[in-house]
Amino acid sequence: MQANIFAKKRRSTLGTVFIVGAVTLLAIITTEFDVIKGFASLPKAVEWGLGNFYPTKESLAKLPDIMEMLIETLLVSIAATTTGAIFALLFAILGSNTMRVNMFFGHISRGIATIFRNIDVAAWAMILLFSFGQSSLTGYFALFFGSFGFLTRAFVETIDEVSGGSVEALQSTGAGYFPIIIQSVLSSSLPQMISWILFMIETNIRSATLIGLLTGSGIGFTFNLYYKSLNYDIASLVVVVIIVTILLIETLSNYVRRVIL
Repeated sequence: MQANIFAKKRRSTLGTVFIVGAVTLLAIITTEFDVIKGFASLPKAVEWGLGNFYPTKESLAKLPDIMEMLIETLLVSIAATTTGAIFALLFAILGSNTMRVNMFFGHISRGIATIFRNIDVAAWAMILLFSFGQSSLTGYFALFFGSFGFLTRAFVETIDEVSGGSVEALQSTGAGYFPIIIQSVLSSSLPQMISWILFMIETNIRSATLIGLLTGSGIGFTFNLYYKSLNYDIASLVVVVIIVTILLIETLSNYVRRVIL
């Protein structure tokens, strides 16, 4: 019996490897990518990076300006995430199996969240550029829509997983809809929801760098400006600042998760 299970898993693994390899080969042929040339160029790329792309003492003079744009990016990311979380909570309650008003509103809520979740934030930024132009507001709405879609799905699963038993218990006692939300849904789901919000803030800070390239705002625009003007030392300083910021926020986020979960 165990031998049959092992053989079945082995065939499944080999089949998966074969499919991935076939798709990779097809992609290489379709894009006409020269694998040998690509790997051969790596040493030169590393050599160029070590010789040009590093902060210098002169580039540190631009650090205050970089920090100002970084703070703007952080504030936009946090604002988009928190406001997206508020709307996501409302739609998650309507879309959850345990708390939805009826099946119609449940499907509508899930459908709207699915649409927003499956459109990438970069695509949202490009769409919104036609309405708001290159500004921080464009980046904010792009991150807001992405956060709303993702958090709605996460909150729906959290509510259905954590609150099911307590909701049924309160319903059996004759408790009303809103008391059940306050006493059961929010109280039992809040720690996990906060964890998802923190994760979304981390993700949005990373995404905001790319969004800034499109919207002409924040730390992404700063990097693009110095990189295109061939000021590689300042551009590398921007990258270092972004990496350090993300690591600090991730460390803080992981600490908060350990405390609340």
